[in-house]
Amino acid sequence: MKPLSILIFVLFIWSCKHTHKADLIIKNANLYAVDTTYDGNTIAIKDGLITQIGSWENIEGLIGDQTEILDAEGQFVMPGFIEGHGHYSGLGYSLINLNFLKSKSWEEVVQQVAEKATNTPQGSWIIGRGWHQEKWDSIPKQNIFGYPYHYVLSEVSQEHPVLLYHASGHSLFANKKAMEMAGISKETPNPVGGEIVRDVHGEAIGVFEERAMGIFKQKHNEYIASLDQKSLDSVWHSAIVLAEDECLKKGVTSFQDAGSTFDELEKYEALAKAKKMRVRLWAMMRHPAKELEGKVANYIRRNVENFYTCAAIKSEVDGALGAFGAWLLEAYSDKPGFKGQNTTDIYDVKKIADMAIEHDVQFCVHAIGDRANRVVLDIYEGVMEQHPDKKDIRWRIEHAQHLNTADIPRFAENKIIASMQGIHCTSDAPFVVKRLGMDRAKTGAYAWRSLLDQGVIVANGTDAPVEDVDPIKSFYASVTRKREDNGMEFFTEQAMTRQEAVYSYTLGNAFAAFEEKQKGSLRPGKYADIVILSQDLIRCTDDDILKTKVLYTIVDGKIRFKSKN
Repeated sequence: MKPLSILIFVLFIWSCKHTHKADLIIKNANLYAVDTTYDGNTIAIKDGLITQIGSWENIEGLIGDQTEILDAEGQFVMPGFIEGHGHYSGLGYSLINLNFLKSKSWEEVVQQVAEKATNTPQGSWIIGRGWHQEKWDSIPKQNIFGYPYHYVLSEVSQEHPVLLYHASGHSLFANKKAMEMAGISKETPNPVGGEIVRDVHGEAIGVFEERAMGIFKQKHNEYIASLDQKSLDSVWHSAIVLAEDECLKKGVTSFQDAGSTFDELEKYEALAKAKKMRVRLWAMMRHPAKELEGKVANYIRRNVENFYTCAAIKSEVDGALGAFGAWLLEAYSDKPGFKGQNTTDIYDVKKIADMAIEHDVQFCVHAIGDRANRVVLDIYEGVMEQHPDKKDIRWRIEHAQHLNTADIPRFAENKIIASMQGIHCTSDAPFVVKRLGMDRAKTGAYAWRSLLDQGVIVANGTDAPVEDVDPIKSFYASVTRKREDNGMEFFTEQAMTRQEAVYSYTLGNAFAAFEEKQKGSLRPGKYADIVILSQDLIRCTDDDILKTKVLYTIVDGKIRFKSKN
């Protein structure tokens, strides 16, 4: 044999011996695969995929010179959490702007704004989010439906327009400067689908619900347009990095983004193509019907570098319960005669549904109140009847928080996914009965058990930045329906089992995005997106769930987060 032939033969043999070696092996794992069981406790990973799961003896032969070995030391190993409904850039911006999720009073909110104003140039807008009047420890002395008046806030921010978004994102608080810039007066009418909260004299107190927020969004957008675009893009990218960091340290390996603009979708795609994404993103495009017309196909993307997909459209029909925006069949118990807001013209929602079915993408509609959910179910059923050939469309209702019991079977009959957020149940618990009354709250509020018993897929999440993106807190709420601060329970008969709750945060969310073949359970051939936790979520006590620490987060076979403790 000639020397060159010998060299080629030797290289071929070497290649065969080394190309199948694992990149990463996880051993001594307490495995929870979600949809199957294994005798062994070892996982082999190569090229971002799980290649083998079994005993150490069977996998030991895959160790090569470059193989990294991770000893799980008997800790709980499961598929990475999938955030089933959140706002990706919104999460990032919440880590840059003022954040009031932990504020316990209006005074705390005002103090944060006052501090921000001292180091913000005059005329620059101050933006914040996360306040919730129902979650404060004290009620402002001057208030309407628990909302404070703007006077104290306006006093500490005279040279800055201020917009503070409600935790739900469905109302905002504006100071005097912002209201002056927007031209708000006694004569300013309520827009369709929105309300300007006023005192007995007709003066705006500073709170603008649902579509009334648009007055300020327009002014703020004009201000943003006047700024340097490169600086804005830099801030956006910084926000995305912060969102990734926050997800990874909390065990979230995939994120389902509940509505992004065309501009953001293009940026996400560019990041994926540049291989600069560390968390897998599945996004819904969101624009009014007239802006979507003729453009939907331009933004559909699937599995860009296995990290970015946009194959869904988002819309909404109502607002949030905390901001009196949920659209109800009967009036609010604590706001007689008022049934909430229809925030998007139903005709427009139907037009978007037609676009979704035409382009074979999912339709995901925000509906919180029982009337809103009924309307969306009606729309979905109508479109399905017109397209009987479309058998597996997996359309979703985002939130599905408050249902009339007559409508619960309709989810199962039409295979509609209930994309709900466990943490919303316990976070909202203190005011749900006040808003809905005992009967409606007991039978139809966060009715997970009723939906699951009908065979409905329930997808889980946090709606970040409305809530902390932490899946452990949402998991705890899902299985206990108990607040972690004071132990308040909310109709525990509707709780999920441990297995159901893990499924809802892994394979359930994957199924809700047509991604169950790639992620959501530990199986050879699936993405190596894995989290290692300090507690066994299936077997530990309820109290120990909240003690759970994320030890490792692995995405695409790479360790992206490691606990320092």
